[in-house]
Amino acid sequence: MIRRSLIVVLALAGIVTGTSAQTPIPDEVKAMADGTWEFSNADRDKRCTLTFRTDAAAAGMRIEFDKGCPGLFPFVKEIVGWSLAQNDFLRLLDAKGQSVLEFSEVESRIYEAPRPGEGILFIQASTAVGPPPKEADQMFGDWTLLRSAGGKAICTLTLANTPAGDDFFALKLKPGCDALVTRFAPNAWQMDRGELVLRNARNQSWRFAEGDGSAWQRVPEGPLTLVRP
Repeated sequence: MIRRSLIVVLALAGIVTGTSAQTPIPDEVKAMADGTWEFSNADRDKRCTLTFRTDAAAAGMRIEFDKGCPGLFPFVKEIVGWSLAQNDFLRLLDAKGQSVLEFSEVESRIYEAPRPGEGILFIQASTAVGPPPKEADQMFGDWTLLRSAGGKAICTLTLANTPAGDDFFALKLKPGCDALVTRFAPNAWQMDRGELVLRNARNQSWRFAEGDGSAWQRVPEGPLTLVRP
């Protein structure tokens, strides 16, 4: 009888011990594991997707990068796990538990970290980021320059795909452009940090930022607007 009672006590002790060994997952960790995240450089011309998991890895908790990440950021091959410190530092860890990158939260669900040779890198919740900046191959073709949004057309120009040096492409004006445009005489263009830059032979430039309805407004001077014809 004594032996049977001892077995029951030990069994109950094992249940209690097993239950207490399961540490609850903190809410902030659960939030990180909710959905996907974008991993990118500052210009977002290099970006891929990652997912935070809550199960254990060789160091920290498991992390999954999409298959395109190593081609853009070779160092992610070293990363096997992640951890979140109480001071909001997000650490990406190698198999020895050393930080490959250490991110600080600069805004809600936006983290940044410097890396030599890469500049500032970002991790942002996929639901919080807007569409990626336009790239050059999305801009090729004819455009109409308006004096203001919805205003009079003053020029038609072509953003060609012919290289024009210094990461610029050739730009051609169609006949009949307003004197405002012909005086400036743009002959090259490029995309720079999400903005469209028109440059002339004197190395002067007009910059345009994408607005509503696929229209591009000149910044900061305005009010010139570029639209597809």
